[in-house]
Amino acid sequence: MRIPPRVLTVAGSDSGGGAGIQADLKTMLALGVHGMSVLTAVTAQNSRGVQGVWPLPAEAVRAQFRSVVDDIGVQAVKTGMLASAELVRTVADLLADVTAPVVVDPVGISKHGDALLAASALEAVRTRLLPAATVVTPNLDEVAWLTGVQVASEADLRRAAEAVLAYGPRWVLVKGGHLSGDAVDLLTDGTEERWLRSARLDNRHTHGTGCTLASAIASELAKGRTVPTAVTAAKEYVTGAIAGGFPLGEGIGPVDHGWNLRRTG
Repeated sequence: MRIPPRVLTVAGSDSGGGAGIQADLKTMLALGVHGMSVLTAVTAQNSRGVQGVWPLPAEAVRAQFRSVVDDIGVQAVKTGMLASAELVRTVADLLADVTAPVVVDPVGISKHGDALLAASALEAVRTRLLPAATVVTPNLDEVAWLTGVQVASEADLRRAAEAVLAYGPRWVLVKGGHLSGDAVDLLTDGTEERWLRSARLDNRHTHGTGCTLASAIASELAKGRTVPTAVTAAKEYVTGAIAGGFPLGEGIGPVDHGWNLRRTG
C-alpha cells in the first residue's frame, strides 16, 4: 500500500476557508501528500477581513505537535500564522528536534491589512524562527517588517533577499507580487539564484495566496525535490490557483486550490 508523504502545517484557522490551515490542507490534498495540522489560533474571518483573533495556549500547540510528530512523523513542516511571541518561541523550540525541511511563511498582516502577529514577536521571528527555516517566503511588506528594506522595483529584490538571509534561513523566496508588471519572485541561498516570472493575472480574488504557496513548497519538498525544483513546481501550482480564484461574499475571494484536480480529472 502506498503511503503518501506527510506534511504538517502549524498555522491559524481561517473561518472563511480561503487561507490558513484550511488553505494548507486543501493544497496538500491537491498535490498528493497527507496533510496534518497544529492549530495556533482561531480567527473570525471572511472575504471582508478579520473580525477577531484568539491565540491558543502554548501548551495546546505543543501537545498537538508532539502528538503528530512522535507517532506519525513528518517529511516537511510549514509554519504560518503564529499570533504571539510566546507561540513563535514555542514552535521554534519544537522545530529544533525536526530533521525534515521547514517552510516558514512569516505571516504578519492579512491581505486586508489586519494584524495577525503581535508586534512584540518580531525579535523572536528574527532570532528563533528564521534560523530554523529551510525556506522562508516573505512578501514585500514582510521583508520591510523583518529587515527594514523597502522594495520599490525588481532591482531591489536581491538586496531584500540578502537582508533576510542574514537572519539564518538556508533559502529565501522574496515574493515580488506587489510590484507592477510581471509577477517576479527571487529564490536564493546567497550563492545560487533562480528568478521565477509569470504574467500578472487580472483577478482580484487572491485570498490565501501566501499560505497556498508555502504549503505547496512544503508538499514538493516532502516528495524529495530540491528547493529550487520544489519552489518552481509550487509557483506553477499557485499561478493556476490564482487564475481560478473566484468571488465569495462581498470582498476578496479565495484562490482555487483544486484547479489541477479538475484539469487532470
